[in-house]
Amino acid sequence: MKTKLLIVIATDNDDSILKFPLLYGGVSLPRGYWEEVHIMFWGASITRVVHNETIRDKVVSMQKDGVTFSSCIVCAEEYSAVESLENIGIACNHTGELLTTALKGDEWSVMTI
Repeated sequence: MKTKLLIVIATDNDDSILKFPLLYGGVSLPRGYWEEVHIMFWGASITRVVHNETIRDKVVSMQKDGVTFSSCIVCAEEYSAVESLENIGIACNHTGELLTTALKGDEWSVMTI
């Protein structure tokens, strides 16, 4: 049975980010939907985390509930966003490794937005 949720966000639409992956991801641990939730920012979504205070605040709030976050290091470097992301607890790394593990494994469900 899958117990972990990986959400990959690549959109730059603020409303979509707030109303779907951050909303669902934010309630998933407190409500017991999943044992682990990890949210990964790729591409244009990185600019939204850096420039939208509401999204940043939501990320920080979700971390208090145990949701973990990461960002594609290549994308973050291209957007000059590594320091800004790491300052709010978003790890910048080679996210393709976790994504591949999740896609091939039996523990993870993967959503992409």
